[in-house]
Amino acid sequence: MKQFEKITATHLYCDNCGHSMPVKEKLLLVLPEGNLYDYLCAQCGGSVGTRKESKGLSLNNR
Repeated sequence: MKQFEKITATHLYCDNCGHSMPVKEKLLLVLPEGNLYDYLCAQCGGSVGTRKESKGLSLNNR
């Protein structure tokens, strides 16, 4: 049984700030196989990671 359909980060380590910071998710690219999201530090705006969402996942599949 699947426990998670989608996991989204709320805090990630930021090299610029020097510790774990809240992040904002921004759609970076729409690709044929899925969407690519960038995580940005809420304080300095620096990129702290990415997440790729496959086309197979849909918010309607809960």
